[in-house]
Amino acid sequence: MLMDTNPGSVVNLEVSNGNRFQYLFIAFAASIHGFSYCRPVISIDATHLKGKYRGVLFTAVCHDANQQIFPLAFGVGDSENDASWSWFLHRVKSVFGSNPALVIVSDRHRSINNAVQEVFPQAFHGICMYHLLNNLKTKFRNKTKELEQHYIRTAKTYNLQDFHVLFYTLSSAVPGVKEYLEAVGLHRWTRSHAPSRRYNIMTTNISESLNAVLVKVRELPITALVNEIRLLCQKWFHERRTKVAGCTTMMSKDVEMKLEGRKDRAQAMGVICADQYTFDVVDGDRNYCVDMALWTCTCRKFQLDQLPCDHVLAVVRKTPYEAYDFCSLYYTREFWHETYRGVINPIPHISSWTTPQQISEFELQPPDVRTVAGRRRKRRLPSMGEELPTPKCSRCKERGHNRATCQNPIALHPTDEAGCSSSNLPTHQPIHPSDQHSTPQL
Repeated sequence: MLMDTNPGSVVNLEVSNGNRFQYLFIAFAASIHGFSYCRPVISIDATHLKGKYRGVLFTAVCHDANQQIFPLAFGVGDSENDASWSWFLHRVKSVFGSNPALVIVSDRHRSINNAVQEVFPQAFHGICMYHLLNNLKTKFRNKTKELEQHYIRTAKTYNLQDFHVLFYTLSSAVPGVKEYLEAVGLHRWTRSHAPSRRYNIMTTNISESLNAVLVKVRELPITALVNEIRLLCQKWFHERRTKVAGCTTMMSKDVEMKLEGRKDRAQAMGVICADQYTFDVVDGDRNYCVDMALWTCTCRKFQLDQLPCDHVLAVVRKTPYEAYDFCSLYYTREFWHETYRGVINPIPHISSWTTPQQISEFELQPPDVRTVAGRRRKRRLPSMGEELPTPKCSRCKERGHNRATCQNPIALHPTDEAGCSSSNLPTHQPIHPSDQHSTPQL
């Protein structure tokens, strides 16, 4: 029925022996059309389902022109293993193709790595830098502060010279981390060494955010889960299509704000012209070479993000060049509009469906899973190195326990924020009704 109401959508159902459910894949026609107008960087992830038959929900998402989550495909499988990830990514490839510039970003799950190498051998497979940071925190537990201080800057820097300086500082602060990160592969977690353009997508945060949105519906049966996903995507597409219609700028709203901030910083920079295309930009105590013909700057932010950096905007301010002429089409209002041109149509009530006989006679059996004694787990297990928030007691206001297990003594006269005890506060004696209208004595 989903394919009938949304022509062009792809739904694949695979069953095992005995007609038992095994895999499900869904990609809406609106998402298939919109991906052509998004940057070719796909974030993939999987999260556990909490229903009777358990399983996992696979997701593939990317960024739209306004830096918002754009859902591409969803899948359901038994667990995160080589077979299920390979099946899901094969369907993603058959629907969305394999762009030579395609980049896939994920965590370091071994099955994901095996499946990407099998299905997308030509694509660059990058690692989420925050997942890797959590792995580092687990391995180097006594150097957590130093890791957080130096690792993020090292991973995010665009310039190779800056990377070497930052990486040396990180290696000196945390002995042994240099060998560990080199074994992982510098090109997989750093922006400066990536062989393909990752734009500004260094994490799988968009996948984690989508998982958080779907946290409640993951308890539902698969049919209800699919319907809730459709409703969510239908709502998002309508709201963002309306938002694009109200946009009057050349670029998306997020990009316009980013450019305005860079223009402000560019005002303090000096520009020295070499010829009509090449410029020397003085930024504080450093010089940067900008080539407007080749779309390059020695800071490397211009060519890697395909968006004018501070130094390019400094050149634009001094020359007849237009900043919008040096922005990738992926950031434009036109591409943003085309991304959400498709409509995800509603599905009527089941009572009005016209079901083919071969489908009505087919009896799909639930997956064959082993039932575990006890209550089903609702909360996920934390990842390695992940710090979960500690509970706060509503009785004593301290962290690490709750009201039911609190054993701390409570003061009889608690003090307020100013340090005054409630027993020392002035009291007001009630006025007797007979005294309200008494005449004072002369």
